[in-house]
Amino acid sequence: MGSLQSSPSHQDYVDLAEKTGFSFEQISILHKRFKQLSHNEDKLRREHFGQITDLHANPIREQIVEAFFDKRNFYQEIEEPVSEISFENFLVVMSNFRPPSDNMSQEKLVKVRKEKLRFLFNMHDTDKDGTITLEEYRHVVEELLSYYEALETETARGIADAAMLEVASITRGHMEPDEFYEGITFEHFLKLLEGFDIESRMNIRFMNMDTTTLCKLECRNKVCSE
Repeated sequence: MGSLQSSPSHQDYVDLAEKTGFSFEQISILHKRFKQLSHNEDKLRREHFGQITDLHANPIREQIVEAFFDKRNFYQEIEEPVSEISFENFLVVMSNFRPPSDNMSQEKLVKVRKEKLRFLFNMHDTDKDGTITLEEYRHVVEELLSYYEALETETARGIADAAMLEVASITRGHMEPDEFYEGITFEHFLKLLEGFDIESRMNIRFMNMDTTTLCKLECRNKVCSE
């Protein structure tokens, strides 16, 4: 695909929609936001994220920003470190926060869930060694619980702490005295989060465009077309 130096062409829209699941209208909205952040440049850099005020108070601001420059999230073989991203890269990362559509097959739902969990795992695997620590796992659980508005912050933290201690007792309790704890692998991470509804809970609120709003926009368009 081209570099999308101006507005995406019709074929660009087709390719991006197929790759990310976003509708043409959603892609258009996100392209405008991309251009606003990049000051109308064709590439987005880390410093551009500094103008997003909603990010300033976010406790995992650094991980969120780095997720947009983590080549593991682009599903491409990229050798060089990533210092700037294209609109396509931006959209692919944003698609991880997109709620699944109502007509998605069970097979596709399973695939989407695994991709979202891989994205979440990568976000906390900051040293890229294929594992996350117990403390990082606690942060993951706390983040996921924060999307449940009925739960107060302290309650979410308490549940997250309990989850971390439970994992510690399971993983370390089965270790031999001379074994070294190497952290939680992605396969273990998948099993630990089996009970969490991440498909509809992971959304993004720091781009002045909530992905849940984008989903509602898509649903509205479906109703209008019927």
